[in-house]
Amino acid sequence: MALLTTKRIAVLMGGQSAEREISTRTGQAVWAALLRKGYNAIPLDVNQSVGSRLREVQAEMAFIALHGPGGEDGTIQGMLEILRLPYTGSGVQACAMAMDKVVTKALLEYHDIPVPRGVVRSRRERRVPLPRGFGFPVVVKPINQGSTLGISIVRRSRDLAAGIELALTYGPTALVEEYINGRELTVGVVNDQPLPVVEIEAPNGFYDYTAKYTPGASVYKAPAPLPHRTAKLLQSLALEVHQRLGCQGATRVDFRMDPRGRPFVLEINTVPGMTETSLLPMAAQAAHLSYESLVEAILQSAIERAQVFEKERVLREKAYSEGEKAASRRGQGGRVTLRGQG
Repeated sequence: MALLTTKRIAVLMGGQSAEREISTRTGQAVWAALLRKGYNAIPLDVNQSVGSRLREVQAEMAFIALHGPGGEDGTIQGMLEILRLPYTGSGVQACAMAMDKVVTKALLEYHDIPVPRGVVRSRRERRVPLPRGFGFPVVVKPINQGSTLGISIVRRSRDLAAGIELALTYGPTALVEEYINGRELTVGVVNDQPLPVVEIEAPNGFYDYTAKYTPGASVYKAPAPLPHRTAKLLQSLALEVHQRLGCQGATRVDFRMDPRGRPFVLEINTVPGMTETSLLPMAAQAAHLSYESLVEAILQSAIERAQVFEKERVLREKAYSEGEKAASRRGQGGRVTLRGQG
C-alpha cells in the first residue's frame, strides 16, 4: 500500500451519538496507527460541518471510526457515496440493516440462522404481557444502539416496563429477547476472512458498558477455549451473517452459546470498536495480526470502493461522450421541423 501513503485519509470520529466517547477513542487509535505506518492521516471530529471540513482538508479517502446512529447506520456512508469519496467498511444498505436489530433478526431468521426469540415493544405497549412461552429473564435493548447502551436484563415480569422505558430513552421502540444463558462469544470478520473466536467473561455475567470499556473489568480469552469443530461453526456463521447482509471491510458478530453448545447470533457490528480494550484488535492479535496491519486491512475496503467509483466515472464519461456524438450526428441530418410550424 505504499502508493496510498500520499493519499489524504480523513479519520472520521466522534460524532453526536451516545457512543461519541468510544468513537473518539477508536478514531484516535486508528489515526495514530496510520501515522505510524507513514500515512497522511487527518483526524476529523464529525459534526454538522463535516462536508466543509472534508473539503478543507481535501480528503481523498475516509476511514470511518464512528459508532452509533449517524456513523454506522448508513447516514455518513450515504453522504460519502454522493461525494464519491471512498470510505472503509460496509455500504449504505448493509449498515442500515445491521443497525436495526429487528431487521437484522428478520433477515437471519429467513436464512435459518439461529437467533433468540424476540418481540418489539413501544411505550404504549410496555405493559403488554409477553407472548406465551416467553419466560424470564429477558434482555431488553434499544433497536439501534451499540456499546450495550440502554440494555438491561429483566428477571421479573414486574420489572419489564422499567426495562422497556430505559431502552426507549434511545428510540421509539425496544426489542425484548429471550435470555440465552451460556457463554459470551464474538467473531470478527475482515475482508471475508473470519478471525479467531474470542470469549468474554464479564462480572456478574453481564457484558455492559462498564464491563466492556473498563480495562481489567472483564476476562477475555483469545482464542476461546473451544473444540475445533465448534470454533469453525462460529466462524462459519459469522461469515455467513457478514455476507448475507452484504457487508464489506470489518465486522464483528456477537453470539451466545447455550449449555447444549447451540450458538445464537445476537447482533452484527459494521463499525467494530478499535480501542485498547476492543474485541476486534484482540482477535486480530490472536491471528498474529498487529493493530497496524489490521487497520491497513480495513483500509483495503476503501481502496476497492475507489476502484468501483473510478470504473463508474469512466462508464459515465463514455456514455456521455457517445450521447454527444449521437446528438451531433442527428443534428447533421438536417433541420428538424416542429409540428405546427411551416
